[in-house]
Amino acid sequence: MPSNLRIYFIDVGQGDSSLIVTPNNKKILIDGGGTMNSSGNFDVGEDTLLPYLLNRRIKKLDYIMISHFDADHCQGLIAILNSLKVKNIIISKQAEKVDNYEKIMETIVKKKINIMVVKRGEVIKVDNNVEIKIVYPESKLYFDDINSNSIVAKLKYNKFTMLFTGDIESKAEERIIKIAQKELKSTILKIAHHGSKTSTTEEFIEAVKPEIALIGVGKNNKFGHPNDGVIERIKSIGAKIYRTDENGEITVIVNNKEKIEIKTHIKNSNYK
Repeated sequence: MPSNLRIYFIDVGQGDSSLIVTPNNKKILIDGGGTMNSSGNFDVGEDTLLPYLLNRRIKKLDYIMISHFDADHCQGLIAILNSLKVKNIIISKQAEKVDNYEKIMETIVKKKINIMVVKRGEVIKVDNNVEIKIVYPESKLYFDDINSNSIVAKLKYNKFTMLFTGDIESKAEERIIKIAQKELKSTILKIAHHGSKTSTTEEFIEAVKPEIALIGVGKNNKFGHPNDGVIERIKSIGAKIYRTDENGEITVIVNNKEKIEIKTHIKNSNYK
């Protein structure tokens, strides 16, 4: 009988992508990375994410959740939508319709994929013991930029929890604490915005109280992510830090007794 939940925090360079495989083999992809340049000589979807999934014999996804439509979270999904069978797409209400949104929605409509537009308080029952609770955004958007309206979703498997945060900024974190402070505590926190100094406030970290923090970030990226202050704030609460620029892909395995095993592609323990 299957008993392990597996979360693959995929190394897509300067971007985010997570694959969740439930004990009953349901598959959820949260974000898909993407290129920030226009050279056209490398496509994260075609050259990294699609081969990654096909190498694992994954040809069907039950859900794709798009936290928001910044290129480094969604561009890689175009190749996935065009090549794999996708049952459901999860998005939230948009404050602005950017080019990436228009392109991806055109593909979704063409492929006749079911679209779920979610808001705070909704729960997606993935299978018997796995659910995703939408913590944010609210039904009425509080901010007018795409980062601060990123979907914040809490994955729950028995007593294990992981909070996915997209690229929320500190102002969104402040709002989330105000409306959902008691819902935030999680075993693992996906650090918002690749460890940018504009996110992961002391108050937010204290509210989540993670045992483990994951950072999706490109090596020697031009933004200086992750910020030293963010790293120090995470360390100050005693959480273990794993980051794709130093550890490569990070795999989280949770058994039915909530015992957690972490495997990294690159053995680097500087931040553990």
